[in-house]
Amino acid sequence: MSEPIDTTTGAAPVLPEKPKRSRTPLIAGAAVLVAALAVGGWALTRGGEDADVIRIGTTEASQPHWQILKEKAAEEGIEVEIVNFSEYTLPNPALAEEEIDLNSFQHLLYLADHNLNTGDDLRPIGSTMIVPLPLYSEKYDSLEEFVKGDQVAIPNDATNQARALFVLEGAGLITFTGDPASPTPDDVDEEASTVVVRPVEASQTAGLIKDADVAAVIVNNNFATDAGFDLASYLYADDPESAGAQPYINIFAARPGDVQNETFRKIVEIYHNPEVLESVVDSSGGTALIVEGYDADRLQEVLEETETNLQAAN
Repeated sequence: MSEPIDTTTGAAPVLPEKPKRSRTPLIAGAAVLVAALAVGGWALTRGGEDADVIRIGTTEASQPHWQILKEKAAEEGIEVEIVNFSEYTLPNPALAEEEIDLNSFQHLLYLADHNLNTGDDLRPIGSTMIVPLPLYSEKYDSLEEFVKGDQVAIPNDATNQARALFVLEGAGLITFTGDPASPTPDDVDEEASTVVVRPVEASQTAGLIKDADVAAVIVNNNFATDAGFDLASYLYADDPESAGAQPYINIFAARPGDVQNETFRKIVEIYHNPEVLESVVDSSGGTALIVEGYDADRLQEVLEETETNLQAAN
């Protein structure tokens, strides 16, 4: 990412700077990491192109920022309905079939995977946030304290493993033998690296922070929350300005013919109202980083690059 991302909203942490790279990780079968599943249904019909109500699909309709967004939109003369979905697999088909107007529940990697698997051409029209993947330790208080041979537990699933390795590389704790687009532990240059990676099932990473043989753990936000972590206590997290984090930018998605829709673009603008953003950050426990400076064209470029890389991986 060449333009700055605003991390000053609410209590969102400011991450260390990391040099930008010209790669995008290839993660097959990606799952969205930031939306909590909520129980709900969705309507099977859409009121047509000229419907007055803008219907936005999400899997987290109970989050308070949606009500704030609705109120702000009403002040602009826009009536918004938040449509809840109980599964991640539902909002994109509903959007493609014109049962909703927009959705906001996924990152670019998930959308790329959906488009490739279905033949849809859904497109991003605006950014929302990114949730960093953090490195936690109870043994050390800084990255400088790590010593040669320390073990770091990382998730072993395809969704998270490459991203976790990029985190360790960004932290200066490992070095790759080459410049892998989607690294695995085999790409780690053990001689040149400080730590040794220990891949485990993602749900086990949080518990290993108490393991005497493990110096640190990389834990997804949901598992860290469930384990009672202080979410602000991480030593390092991936820099949302790095190319390795770009596919994890969460977005508003629309049908291709609606990318220039001024009302939809206004809704994206309203999402970035300070009151809405404060609520988003608060709901994330202060971990969400608001992504600014990404218009529809830039997001589409990242999406297309991610789709290309996913195709190459398959």
